Amino acid sequence: MSSNTNSTPTLQSFPMNGGDGPHSYLKNSDLQREATNASRTMIEDAIAEKLDVKCFSSNPFRLVDLGCSVGPNTFIAMQHIVEAIERKYSEEGLKPQVPEFQIFFNDHSTNDFNTLFSSLPAERRYFACGVPGSFHGRLFPEGSIHLMYSSYALQWLSKVPEELLDKNSPAWNRGRILYSNAPDEVSQAYAAQFENDMEKFLCARAKELVGGGIMVLIMPALPDGIPASQIPSGFMFDLLGATLVDMAIEGLITEHQVDSFNLPVYAASREQMTGLVTRNGFLSIERMKIVNTASKHGGKECGMHLRAGLEGIIAQHFGSGIVDELFDRFSKKAVEFSHQLESSHKEGTQLFVVLRRK
Repeated sequence: MSSNTNSTPTLQSFPMNGGDGPHSYLKNSDLQREATNASRTMIEDAIAEKLDVKCFSSNPFRLVDLGCSVGPNTFIAMQHIVEAIERKYSEEGLKPQVPEFQIFFNDHSTNDFNTLFSSLPAERRYFACGVPGSFHGRLFPEGSIHLMYSSYALQWLSKVPEELLDKNSPAWNRGRILYSNAPDEVSQAYAAQFENDMEKFLCARAKELVGGGIMVLIMPALPDGIPASQIPSGFMFDLLGATLVDMAIEGLITEHQVDSFNLPVYAASREQMTGLVTRNGFLSIERMKIVNTASKHGGKECGMHLRAGLEGIIAQHFGSGIVDELFDRFSKKAVEFSHQLESSHKEGTQLFVVLRRK
């Protein structure tokens, strides 16, 4: 695997469930795949319209998936992108000059890279490398990457805002696990942490992209005028929090454990992202759009989806002994409140972003 010669600060790591078992991310990531597929045409258009391959003289063409997890979604996305770039070369009359492709699969060092690489497609048209490390810091040499991609990874914060755990702070998030349905001070703490993380992310990526290189970001979003509790992720996380509170009332876990647990995830607004990119100054916004993926799933599917993504962080805090009971209860709650969950899908809650290095 490649290594980073620049020091990156030690940050919290929240890997998806590894392996290929029934609760693995490999077997329970169809929601993310559907969201990515909803943006496929827009990705192809971005490459056709915004990627100036004539200005790239280096070979190979280097791509990176930031927050790749364990597949198969990353392989599907990378294959689509490679094919779109090949078409771009052909349309520009440069078919004889189509370069070789090198793809860097990035995630935290605790990611299950063994499962990732054991499931690499045999018939792939690229050379594969693994790059462990947080994307909130530098990962690659300056001016070395032509196209960067990240799908449903940037909602993860580098850490839980510290104010949430301080009983003397107005942002103490007692009895909740997120900022939805919480006081304004809690939401503000989450927003400040996201903006700090995103500033570091954009600064690092601007240094690593070649001039004219592009970055495609797909991430959960908060539509204008919609409370966080009324988007699908916010509603599901609130149900999960309510399930934990029920278990605390029954004595299966302690009230202190619930009060000291907060999910390090955040859904940004289009306005927030626009401001952060503008302040960075080295990247131009080529496209930024709220997309409705129209993806709807039942309670059991939602439970499996959440477990694949959150089992690690939950087991670390509460112990692995509660995991089965927690998600069984959550799935039943999701069925009970299925109408409200379905209603939360009415607005577009996915942000599609294309940035170009100036």
